[in-house]
Amino acid sequence: MFRNAIRAARPIAFAARTSSKPSTSAARAFSTSVRVLSGGPPPPQLFGEGAKAGTVPTDLEQATGLERLQLMGEMEGFAVFDDSPLEASHLGTKANPVLVPSYDIERIVGCTGVPADSHDVLWFNLKKDHPTRCTECGSMYAIDFQGEEHHDAHHH
Repeated sequence: MFRNAIRAARPIAFAARTSSKPSTSAARAFSTSVRVLSGGPPPPQLFGEGAKAGTVPTDLEQATGLERLQLMGEMEGFAVFDDSPLEASHLGTKANPVLVPSYDIERIVGCTGVPADSHDVLWFNLKKDHPTRCTECGSMYAIDFQGEEHHDAHHH
């Protein structure tokens, strides 16, 4: 998106440098997205209005970003984040690991053992192409990647 913003701004900057009179064309801000310009629905407002002077703000008034998105979802009766326990009814093996759904290439997983709650929670980092075994019960876990592949140099 940043590259598209730079491409859109270059002709305006070039015209401003080469012209001796002030430019009458409107420059598009870097924060304006194609989605908003195309008439699509605006993105959700993730900054609260804040509290009125002399009052204590509510959680919704002071929340921003993902926390505000989660609170707005709860008000609508929609769970933004799936925080239900993983369905791990079997001991994961190399041939049949417990699959952890993920939109990212990395997740932090907590294992409570097989059967459930047979040992204290052990947390470990699980990576997309590297199944991991719980050191306490031996259950294998693997990421069930559901996101989009990125093939740029900055995504590791």
